[in-house]
Order: sequence, then C-alpha cells, then structure tokens
Amino acid sequence: MTEKLRALAKLFVLVFLLRSLGMPRGLAQSKDWQASAQADPVLQAMRVELERSKTQLKLEAVAAPYYIEYRVIDDDEYSAQAAFGALGADLRSRFRFLRVVVRIGDYKQDSYFHQGEGSSNIMPLDDDPLALRHQLWIATDRAYKTAAESLTAKQSQLKQLTVDQPVDDFARAEPLQSIEPLAKLDFDPRPWNRMLEDASTLYKTDPQLESFESSLKFQAINRYFVNSEGTVVRSGQSYYEMNFVGRSQAADGMSLERDKGFVANTMTELPSAEAFLSAAKDLAGTLRTMRDASLVDEEYRGPVLFSPNASTTIFADLVGENVLGYKPELGKNGRTSKAFASSYKSRVLPDFLSVIDDPTLATYRDRPLLGKYEIDDEGVRARSVSVVENGMLTNYLIGRQPIRDFPTSNGHGRARIPNNPAGPSLGNLIVTSSEPLSAEAMKKKLIDLCQQRDLPYGYFVDSFGSKLAPRLIYKVWVKDGHQELVRGAIFGDLDTRSLRNNLIAAGDDFSVKNHLLNIPHSIVTPSILFDELEVKRANQSKEKLPEYPPPLVSKSASQQVSAAK
Repeated sequence: MTEKLRALAKLFVLVFLLRSLGMPRGLAQSKDWQASAQADPVLQAMRVELERSKTQLKLEAVAAPYYIEYRVIDDDEYSAQAAFGALGADLRSRFRFLRVVVRIGDYKQDSYFHQGEGSSNIMPLDDDPLALRHQLWIATDRAYKTAAESLTAKQSQLKQLTVDQPVDDFARAEPLQSIEPLAKLDFDPRPWNRMLEDASTLYKTDPQLESFESSLKFQAINRYFVNSEGTVVRSGQSYYEMNFVGRSQAADGMSLERDKGFVANTMTELPSAEAFLSAAKDLAGTLRTMRDASLVDEEYRGPVLFSPNASTTIFADLVGENVLGYKPELGKNGRTSKAFASSYKSRVLPDFLSVIDDPTLATYRDRPLLGKYEIDDEGVRARSVSVVENGMLTNYLIGRQPIRDFPTSNGHGRARIPNNPAGPSLGNLIVTSSEPLSAEAMKKKLIDLCQQRDLPYGYFVDSFGSKLAPRLIYKVWVKDGHQELVRGAIFGDLDTRSLRNNLIAAGDDFSVKNHLLNIPHSIVTPSILFDELEVKRANQSKEKLPEYPPPLVSKSASQQVSAAK
C-alpha cells in the first residue's frame, strides 16, 4: 500500500470514529429505548394501542383526531399512622391510573374545552397485554366521543364571543424518547412503625396535650407517557414522608396546633429514630410554651422579620401560585387567570430579588430538592426558567397550553395523582438576593426601624400555619433584643402589593421546603424583612376546655376506677 493510500485509509478511519462519536449516539439510544419499551408490558400495550387508534379512530361526520396521548401513573404506596403510643393504620396499596386525551381539530383551535377533556380509568396490575389494551381501547373511544361533543359546544360558544388576541389551543413539541429505571418500594416497615409509636407516646409527658399523632407515607411512582407525535417516556421516582402533629388548648380555649414533616427522595435522607423522637419532643415543648404565651396586641403596624422557613410559605402562596401560566376561560382576554396576569414585564418584587424555577436541579447547596424531573407530564423536556429578574416578572411557568406572548411550553406541564389533566406547576422555585445580609444584620435592621418609629418591639415570624396565619411569632424587644413568644396573630395586609412595596431586605441564609402533596416541588428562600405590615389579633372562635382532667399516666386502670368511686 502506498503512503497516499495509507493516508486515505487513516483519514477514513478517523472520519468513521468521529461519526461514531456523534451520529450513531441517537441511533444507539433509539435502539436502547426501543428494546426497553418492548420489554415493558405497560409501554408496549400503550404503543400498540396508540398506533391502532391513530389508524382506526374515526366517527362518521367527525374528523379524525390530530393528537392522542396516553398517560399511566403506577402508584405503589405504604402508609401508617400512630396515636397514643399504638399503631392505628398500616396500609399497603397499589393502583394504576390511566388518562387518555384525544384532540380533534388542529393546534390552532381544537376540542379541548373548560378544564380539559379526556377519559380516566383504572388500569390492571397484572401486566396482561390484552387486558391493558382493552382498557386503553375503552378509554380512547370514550375520550374521542367526548372530544367530538366538546368541539361542537366550543365552536358554538366562540360564535358568541369576540377574542381580541387569539392564542393557539395547543403547542407543538419535539418528540422525545426516554426510558428510565422503574422505582420500587422495598423495605421493612417495622422499624419505621416503631418510630411512629415512640413519637406518639409523647402525649403521656403532658396532660394538656389533646393529641399527638405521627404518620408516614412511602411511595414508588412510575409514570408512562406516549403520544401520537412519537414521544415515549417512562420515569420512576420514590418519595418518603414522615411527620407528626400535636394539638392542645390555651387556658382561654384557643386551639393550638404544631406539626413538623420530613420529606425525601431516599430513605437515607430521613431522620434516624433518635433524631425523629428528639424533634417530636421539641415540638411538644413548643406547644407547652404556646399555651403560656400571651395574646398579641390588638393592633400593630411596623417592621416584621420572617425566618427562611416562614419565607418559603410567603413565596409559595404569593409568587409560586401567581407565576403559573393558566390560560383564561374561553372568551376572556387576560394573559393568565392569576394575580400576575397583567404584571408581565412589570415589577412584582424589590429589585434586589430574583426568582428562577429549575426542575433540573437535584440539590441546592447540598440540600436535596424534591422538584427534580427530566421530562414533564406532557412529554416536554424540563428546563430552568428565569421567572423574576431584579424584581421584574419576565416569564410564566407553562405547559403545552399556550398563553399570550408564550406560544410554547417551557417544560412545566405536570399532572396530579391520580388522573388530573396536566397543567403548569412549580418544580424547584429558588429566590435569591443580590444584596444579602447576615442574620445579625437583619435583626439589627428590624430593631433600628422600630427605634426610628418609637416602637417598643417588632415582630419575628418563625413559621406559618394555613392561610398565612403565623404559628410561631415573637415580639423582638428593642431595649435588649430578647424574643417573647405570643399567639393569636394574623396579618392584615400580607399580599402581593406589600411583597412588592414593603419588602426591604433579604438574608444570606436559606430554607428548603419540600412539598409532596399533589405535585412534588421545592421552594428555596432566604429570610426577609418588611418595613411595615399590619399585625392584629385573630377573631377566632374558642372551644371550651375539657370538663374534667385526662387519665393519670402514673396510675393503673383499676386504681383510677377506685379513685373515681
């Protein structure tokens, strides 16, 4: 072989190697997912039945579907609950939920109406191919007929409406193929149940504790998704949740409640038995302190400091809910249906705060995040979205239902279990400050503001209950900085307006709040300081205290019967 031929041969080999590194990767992945999909009886049934529906689904005088999707959620769950030192519930359950969506028309205008049409059902668990396909067939037929009726009703209503800025009904998306490992729930429940029982025995340590309950829920959730565009996705995730809740009453009859939860992606992230019991003891001690706390003053207007933990609740309620891009009802011209509908490219936060939602993150500063996912429940790849930049609202989180100025999904379409339609949802919402202050500086700023206004104290909120009602709220006295726990407070004006105009500082600390209910997501926020908020006494009903004391723990049942006589 001549040198010229050798050089050409080397060049050919080099080109082949380069192509093998670049070109065949998709081919190799294609072969891998095809093999995995064929080996999975659920996915295989979904794909086969989808192809049959694409070719055979057609009613006389009704257009064939332009889009079909199948979503199956396989939920394997263990839950347990303990009260008064004994296990009260111990349940292992498994369900497969099916949702079928059929759209007639086209991407610009189709049959999807109101909160979403479709058909839902329960899928068999035994992986029998014919049984799986039969259920898919029934649900698809029902969804197609529903879509036909919805299209007629929608077109009739549109004739009576004038839409100034029409938006497409459905966004196009590139087909994706991804087969991830299945999640499995495999563990011994006995040590975990002992933890629940030990924690719930704490009612014995305080006669005024009306109840002290503990519970857990462990889940392995596998999601299957295929659509007529060519997307095939399977993903699996495990979730582990433990919590306890205690209830008591103050001397004036005010009901008091405290709870604490632990949520994780792996069992190793849950607290040990000693740590779980220690946290439960701390919570029980806090209830005793709350009973002895005085009521808040009737009226206060001034600075309020919020811990990172309390801050997560504020941003979840006032920002997280309002950056979800829900399409308005038919005929309404708003951008979305939430409070930030008219705030696009306007200031919604102070200019030193920014907010992103990044579902691709598994951790934040080494803290696990529950809102991690690769592909959403509409077959769109997850991506980081800058929602608020230097106080300005720059984006909404949306799925495949477009809103004005946002014609395509940004990978935030997610579905609640069991079989709700997919819609915009949070992933990992992260709030950061360009001017962070230390914890000491935040407290000093609170006290300085109080001094400037001749206020004897300011307020520090450590945690919230429901509806932004403080559970742990302290007076911070100006004279020496000491904190005094009080109870019975509510806010008169903690809303999106005060968040925009009265929030003046944020800390360099942070808290991660992982939420498992409905759709897994995480909120990460620093401590925050408002220069002025209204705090007032809650006008809540109070129940009468028990007419006679609880059974004495130190005496046997026979002794207590004798004493009662």
